[in-house]
Amino acid sequence: MLRRLHGRGALFDTEPPGLAPRLVGLRPHHHIAAPLEHPRELPFVVLTAGRGLGKSAVLGELRGAYQGHTPVALIDCEDRQFTPSPERHPAQAWSPLAQALLVIAEQLAEPVTGARRIAFPRLMSGLIAVAAGGWGNADTERIRWEVQRMLLLNESGSWFNGFAARWAGRVAAKAVAAAISDDPLVSAVIEATMEAMTERSAGARQRRASTWYRTYPNAGDRAELGLRLLSDHFRAGGTSREHAERYLVRALLADLTDAYAGVRAHLQRLGRPLVLVDNAQGSPGRELIEQVLRDRAEGIADQVAFIAAVRGSSDRSPLRNAVRRDLRETAQRSRWTPGDTVSSRALLVSLPPLSSDDTLHIVDAVCTAVAVPAELPAATHRLTCGNPLGIALLAESARQNLTQLPPTAPFGALLTAELVLHEDREGRPAYRELLDRLVPADRLGELTVLAAAHDHDSACALAAAQLPDHFGPSSVRALETSLVTEGLPAVPGQFVGDAFVRTLLLLRLHHRHADHGKWRDVHETLIQHYEGPEPSRARYRLHHELALGDTGPAVAYLRDTFHTVDTRTWLDTLLFIASAPYFHAHDAEGHDFVGGDHQRARIAFGHTDAEQRPPNGVDAVLHLRVRRLVHAVWQLTDPLVLPDRKLCDRLRYELEQLSNDPRASNALLWQASQEWPEAALAGRPLRTPGDENAADDDRNDGGA
Repeated sequence: MLRRLHGRGALFDTEPPGLAPRLVGLRPHHHIAAPLEHPRELPFVVLTAGRGLGKSAVLGELRGAYQGHTPVALIDCEDRQFTPSPERHPAQAWSPLAQALLVIAEQLAEPVTGARRIAFPRLMSGLIAVAAGGWGNADTERIRWEVQRMLLLNESGSWFNGFAARWAGRVAAKAVAAAISDDPLVSAVIEATMEAMTERSAGARQRRASTWYRTYPNAGDRAELGLRLLSDHFRAGGTSREHAERYLVRALLADLTDAYAGVRAHLQRLGRPLVLVDNAQGSPGRELIEQVLRDRAEGIADQVAFIAAVRGSSDRSPLRNAVRRDLRETAQRSRWTPGDTVSSRALLVSLPPLSSDDTLHIVDAVCTAVAVPAELPAATHRLTCGNPLGIALLAESARQNLTQLPPTAPFGALLTAELVLHEDREGRPAYRELLDRLVPADRLGELTVLAAAHDHDSACALAAAQLPDHFGPSSVRALETSLVTEGLPAVPGQFVGDAFVRTLLLLRLHHRHADHGKWRDVHETLIQHYEGPEPSRARYRLHHELALGDTGPAVAYLRDTFHTVDTRTWLDTLLFIASAPYFHAHDAEGHDFVGGDHQRARIAFGHTDAEQRPPNGVDAVLHLRVRRLVHAVWQLTDPLVLPDRKLCDRLRYELEQLSNDPRASNALLWQASQEWPEAALAGRPLRTPGDENAADDDRNDGGA
């Protein structure tokens, strides 16, 4: 297992070999062979997960594990070099995929242990033919620089720099001369490129490469004509460009296959070449995946280990029919077999959240010089839901701020405290750093408001009252779709399904204004939206009243329904109402109280019972018990407060006393009294006993 990653052993382990060693054929960080799981055809592996779950970190670790041992390339499809620039990238002769192939080949060409550089003559000549279509108005220096960069792909020795520079000058001179005259520029460049290849074609491998484009459709067994047709198709755009790009991808893979052919290469090269593609949900990653899968489905084989990462679940084409596995299921074998469809050549591997043990190890590793409360790792896991980025930044905030915070400060203070991540930049609140990385920047404002909603209708009510007029129901639908595309889970009863992201958004809403005015406006809007006597509306209304600090209606409702509704329904309602967000106390004008805020705990322990006068005609004992129980659950389910063992004991006691009531389902209440305190201390969600979601939570708590 690698040092910097946790919960990803199924990918990196060496004994038994994880998924990566079985695909590449090498042990990580060693030039030692590992058995191949798929010796003939291997899957195109696509890691899927939402933001912050470590996709980029995994790809970075893979590059570090194999760099220098086998050819490795890593590209980030959101890098600026893959964004077209009109002044540098003529639209008719440049595409993100063509640029990606150039960058990938440059990295794969680097020498590795026991073997020299890999040459890419097929890709080189194809890229030059494509680039020549945009040199009509280019200056000599730009042409010379671009040609030299591509010519260097065709060399397996370091001395070739001088040759490349000399031939770059010749090609540039021919291109400029053709541009000035009426001669076909592309043909002149292709002719010069073929001459350069011929001059270097001393071996059979170079000769094969120089004639490879003879098989291009309608080339008539003429390589130069094939290159010219490739350039023409690329400039034409649309499906013609896709056809040309497919041949460029095929050229890259053919060059790699050639480099691994023969007895000498077999003895020198251990392990397959590895191509890593980050943020492949967009261009050029999407096109690269599609082209490779199409060729493999048509029987055009290659032996390149592709591992891409995409944001979300990738239910869209070209991966709709891919084989799907959780990372933990691939620990010893992937059980992948391609089907009849193109996308079945892909293996989608979802990255699960980290386990509570992983969280503990990360906090311990970061906070080596800081004494952390024993409950902090569990609280971190509960808050982040196992999100690796969230765990890492919270641990770093604890390292920087824990000693400076007052003893009475809640756990959530680590989110609002300043976090310095770069020495040359000022610190910012940790929750803002996290939101910048976990939420699309163009929708942060809208999501901050809509995070309090529960479904489409309540989100539309909030949008109508709290967002600009142009943000209507269709915009709400589009945002819902965007959240799913981003990989956030769809959870009934919550517009933003990811509990960690929702907590961060609500924290931003609370701190949006000094008087917390927007916070009150949003919850008051939802209180009005859920007006009505129906129980299905009451639970939502009471939830938002509790968020504004009005506890009386929630206590009265739960008291009055304790004997009239099914106990399971009553417990579900209690948990939902008491899951209302709570940050810190403020008065009626919205100004913060000074000092610690322990009001919920004081009420839960019964310290304020003497001040209470239950309404006339109600069971005073039941009223006070329900009041204490509501405040205990409200605090113990609060992700921004450390678990309190004494409060857990109090919760157990109150539920045990309720279970003594002969008119209630005492077995269910007794079971809750045993399970809820244990879950709260362990940082797990509180669930009604027998709830199927509880089993899901337990399964999600394990790391690979």
